[in-house]
Amino acid sequence: MPSFSFVVLTIFSTGLVTWLSRIMPFWILRKVKLSPKVIEFLSFVPIVIMSALWFENLFHQNVGYLPTVDWPNLFASVPTVISAIISRSLLVVVVVGVISLAVIRMYF
Repeated sequence: MPSFSFVVLTIFSTGLVTWLSRIMPFWILRKVKLSPKVIEFLSFVPIVIMSALWFENLFHQNVGYLPTVDWPNLFASVPTVISAIISRSLLVVVVVGVISLAVIRMYF
């Protein structure tokens, strides 16, 4: 069983590494002037990450078989996509997605 000081040191170290990994890019990019093409390229990163997370949750992967559709997530995606088209706000999309999935899971 690990000692108390080892656990505290591990928690502190992982917190420090997490904090540094999130702060260092901002600290480094503050001193670097990026070209407009790089800035335009980086503007697509959030939508790509959200799309990857969305598609990952639409299917269940079974080794040796074709992926199967996760129907509750697919049904929750419909109002979420509609809210994204209408509002173009990430906060609205997340709130609508969470609420629609909660309602679907509550009744099905």
